[in-house]
Amino acid sequence: MTATGRGAGPGPSAGRVGLTRVTSDPLDPAEHYAAVQDPAAGATVSFSGVVRDHDHGRDVTELDYSEHPTAAAVVAQVAAEIAARPGVIAVAVSHRVGLLRVGDIALTAAASAAHRREAFAACTDLVDEVKRRLPVWKRQVFTDGTDEWVGSA
Repeated sequence: MTATGRGAGPGPSAGRVGLTRVTSDPLDPAEHYAAVQDPAAGATVSFSGVVRDHDHGRDVTELDYSEHPTAAAVVAQVAAEIAARPGVIAVAVSHRVGLLRVGDIALTAAASAAHRREAFAACTDLVDEVKRRLPVWKRQVFTDGTDEWVGSA
């Protein structure tokens, strides 16, 4: 878990990273939502990426995520970059690794800001940047017993 403080004064001077994690444990969206709460926040946006039962017209039974040793540092760096944006109060994001079944949460994120536009943008960019930069590889297993490796989450 990573955290940074807020400046003194009438409003936040810099955003805070409430939580980052790469883990094989189940993810809790409520924990991430709570990690970004702040009295100055007028908006909190959260997102959960869930393993679905299909991909490109094929039925999926499970995913198996493998991470590079730098994965946790990459998630923390992305979170710090988004938290540093003007108007962002706090962010939290985690990605799960290991074997996940249909319905399991693979990624969860939350962002708070004084206003909804900044909160939505921060959460969207947080998810997009983690998915773009995270060194995680995904093996999809299909109902016919075949599998496929995907280069990144």
